[in-house]
Amino acid sequence: MNRVADVAGASVGLALASPALAAAAVAIKLEDGGPVLYRQRRVGREGEEFDLLKLRTMVVGAEREGAGFAVNEGDPRITRVGRLLRRLSLDELPQLWNVVRGEMSLIGPRPTLRYQVEKYTPRQRRRLDVKPGITGWAQIHGRARLPWEERIELDVWYVEHRSPALDLEILLRTPFALFAGTYKGETGGWRSR
Repeated sequence: MNRVADVAGASVGLALASPALAAAAVAIKLEDGGPVLYRQRRVGREGEEFDLLKLRTMVVGAEREGAGFAVNEGDPRITRVGRLLRRLSLDELPQLWNVVRGEMSLIGPRPTLRYQVEKYTPRQRRRLDVKPGITGWAQIHGRARLPWEERIELDVWYVEHRSPALDLEILLRTPFALFAGTYKGETGGWRSR
């Protein structure tokens, strides 16, 4: 998608999602009094880092406990409110603001952590040729239920074949993918090499 379409789509999305975001913010705050938003450094286009925004779904400081940055199904660090937000993928809605700021696109490979990018092969680095997206080819083909290498290969395939028609297909298939589950074992599909 182009920048104008991304910003327009994200702006409309934020406007439509504002009641859900407000309700989620109140629920998160009432549950444990912690911050509503979670910020995490992610790697975007051409290796540039940015702060990815999410609704906080885990206990404060969760990345220093248990599986660290990985999230398992049934992870005890996930709050009650967080379980619902994750199930409906509402925790991702603040990333529409990342799109408005130009750090992300509506469609593209999901942004990953620096330690993951450092393990990419030269071919896998191709996924950094485009802005990361809120949804993408790998998301509609299984999300984190897929092994890491398969997700990365799907992302590279998208980079090599992207077109307006493919983006439209991804947008239309994304709602169905949201209900297919998101977890893949202890590392979310990521395996150390």
